[in-house]
Amino acid sequence: MSLVKKFVTVGGATLGSRVLGFARETLMAAALGTGPMADAFYAAFRFPNLFRRLFAEGAFNAAFVPLFAKEIEAGGLDGAKRFSEEVFGVLFTVLFMLTVAMEFAMPLIVSWIIAPGFVGDAEKFDVTVKLAIVMFPYLMCMSLTAMLSGMLNSLHHYFAAAVAPVFLNFVLIGALGYGLWQGASPLETAWYLSWGVLAAGLLQMAVLYAGVRYAGMRIGFRRPRMTDNVRRLLWLALPAAVTGGITQINQLIGQMIASTKDGAIAALQYADRVYQLPLGVVGIAVGVVLLPELARALKSGHEREAGNLQNRSLEFVLFLTLPAAGALWVISDEIVRVLYERGAFSPQTTSVVAGTLAIYGLGLPGFVMIKALNPGFFAREDTKTPMRITLVSVVVNCILAVTLFPIFHERGIATAEAVSGWLTALMLFVTLARRGHWPLEKALLWRIVRLLIATFVMAVSLEYASGYLAGRLAHGSPIYEQVFALGLLVAFAMVVYFSVAFLIGGADLGMIRRNLKRKAKPEAAPAESSAE
Repeated sequence: MSLVKKFVTVGGATLGSRVLGFARETLMAAALGTGPMADAFYAAFRFPNLFRRLFAEGAFNAAFVPLFAKEIEAGGLDGAKRFSEEVFGVLFTVLFMLTVAMEFAMPLIVSWIIAPGFVGDAEKFDVTVKLAIVMFPYLMCMSLTAMLSGMLNSLHHYFAAAVAPVFLNFVLIGALGYGLWQGASPLETAWYLSWGVLAAGLLQMAVLYAGVRYAGMRIGFRRPRMTDNVRRLLWLALPAAVTGGITQINQLIGQMIASTKDGAIAALQYADRVYQLPLGVVGIAVGVVLLPELARALKSGHEREAGNLQNRSLEFVLFLTLPAAGALWVISDEIVRVLYERGAFSPQTTSVVAGTLAIYGLGLPGFVMIKALNPGFFAREDTKTPMRITLVSVVVNCILAVTLFPIFHERGIATAEAVSGWLTALMLFVTLARRGHWPLEKALLWRIVRLLIATFVMAVSLEYASGYLAGRLAHGSPIYEQVFALGLLVAFAMVVYFSVAFLIGGADLGMIRRNLKRKAKPEAAPAESSAE
């Protein structure tokens, strides 16, 4: 299967999840707006969700996948199965103990980490603690799910792992729909959502376990033992977890600071949901697929193929995220109005969320490039270098967030995260290039310049086009007119961008199709066929 087809498989499944996420957030905006219960729920959910991102997109994609692939090469499926059972026994035991400890310590965690600004509001603080207690076991479910996802990705079964998050959105949409149908209060709706999160975690874990069994591996529970393989995994996983969760870590820092302003946490969450669509579809797809592909190429000694994979992935990332960034900057108000402005979500809230979204959009290419650059380290079992880079980035984010929030509020938090994301991407790239691990092509650099030109032309055209449709997109227009007008703007932007990009040589369909296809060298054919 070509690399682009694997990207499309994972990206397509992620797109379905993100679209359902939009539906969920639209219902959430109508039911809760940016009121105190929205703040409480999002603050409580951020903590287990942080750990989910650390494990799912960090530690296990970075540490488990290369070691699992190595076990498959060395000992076949039996060796990989033994390794998986060793890891599962230790991981389950540690997570269970951590979950119990966190449940008892939740009031301290909320007051010190999750939302220090809630301490002065007794009701809001109490609700946040109780919701977090219900949702925290989601961490245990999703961490085990992350391990199962890593196994499936290494076995070339990408779809099941990518589609699993759909179940979270299905369950939460059901909870919101039930609350709206029953006329539930904001507090009751928050409780429905919290229990829904826990139920979704159990469901996702069950689906992934069934997927692993379908892929031909049946893992059981072994008594936890610190074997050499487990020690190696933990040695790699801790820094990888920090690195892979850079965006979530920065968002948690932003949430801590934003908790001092009513409605700020919810506003950041609504903006985050929109830019997570391209970030998830492109970034996660590239990160999930590239790591096992790159690890396999390096283990086989195919340095040229590894370099080609990295360059093609960067090209793919920028080809899709640069226009997304331009569009989010130009029509953020229109996007937020059409998606959210109804019920408890007012025009004033639209202005706040749209301004935040526009800044997140500028950081989007940087956020996604991190997903394409990290595998260059992880596939070589180097998780410490990106962790050091991440720590520098976190310090910069903290300084900027604390400095800018009193002046620009939510926009200040978004600015800090965007600058931090670009700084991380730049440092990762420079480090790889200096070590000779990224053979950058001059032709790729010229294509990037042309893609920037195409993005600029698209943004200017979109600014004028949005003016012509301003009446149909204005507050008070029928929702069907708003949706139709926004769809026209998106379609127009795509036509302009792709036309200019292909016309000036920023992209070529035949080139992209050929370059994204993995081709083994003749002398490597036996190894490739066995790996596949």
